[in-house]
Amino acid sequence: MIDLSVNLCGVTLPTPLVLASGIWGSAAGTMIRLARNGAGAVTSKSCSLEPRAGHPNPTVLDWGCGLINAVGLSNPGAPAERDVLRETKAGLIPLGVPLIASVFANTREGFRRVVEIVAEAEPDFIELNISCPNVESEFGQPFALDPAAAAGVMDTVRHAYSGRVLVKLSPNAPNIVQVARAVADAGADGLTAVNTLGPGMLIDVRARWPVLSNLVGGISGAALHPIAVRCVYELAAAIDLPIIGTGGVSSGEDAMRMLMAGATAVGVGSALHSRGPNAFRLILGELEQLMREEGYSRLDEFRGCAHV
Repeated sequence: MIDLSVNLCGVTLPTPLVLASGIWGSAAGTMIRLARNGAGAVTSKSCSLEPRAGHPNPTVLDWGCGLINAVGLSNPGAPAERDVLRETKAGLIPLGVPLIASVFANTREGFRRVVEIVAEAEPDFIELNISCPNVESEFGQPFALDPAAAAGVMDTVRHAYSGRVLVKLSPNAPNIVQVARAVADAGADGLTAVNTLGPGMLIDVRARWPVLSNLVGGISGAALHPIAVRCVYELAAAIDLPIIGTGGVSSGEDAMRMLMAGATAVGVGSALHSRGPNAFRLILGELEQLMREEGYSRLDEFRGCAHV
């Protein structure tokens, strides 16, 4: 009997796979559908205090080795998002699948205010997205690149909200472990590692112009995976906090690799583009088969084993 359940900050997830924050987390119906298809937890698309239109199309491109995107954090704003979260939570409770509400802001006070609004929907976790790489021209340097700035956001939120808080870190940080230590000391309950890498750029050689309307965007998918695994490995070795290992996970082997690096759970995002809405079921089936082949019945039997 294979047991795929996970304990994340005291909350049970029926499977280790977590829908990563992104366009698949925009609507309650989609998030509930993915929970029925094998997601152990779902993360909503990041929301801000006020509505954002995001960047004009084209915003996402599959370039063969992954995705490059500059959606620009489009969202309806915290009050409208609160209603989406309430509807999602109601649909997830019968399935036993937790809800993670992702938020972002360009100031510490902005984070506090948006957290207070979405908290009214009673999500199981709130994820602080301090690391989006494709809005730097608007917001300035991401908080996730500086330990003091990251800790300041976490400290401000912790004084206003006592629930479970995850902090989403950046692979671009000069020292991701220092940032993680800073947010841990400020009261974070867990980490999401990592956000997209970049920003990067692709040029259409016939149009002689960058493909994305924003010119640059974050890199996700297969190209990010080895970097994400390294980040999770370093964090697990240094920080005693649960980690949702995220970045380029599209197969059962990718998921097992993240867990062996020390992740508590595994985020899935770009795989929904390449494998469709059944990606969670497919990845879980491959993970179970690998576990049988290697003689494992529980995730704890190999979690973090790459450190030994």
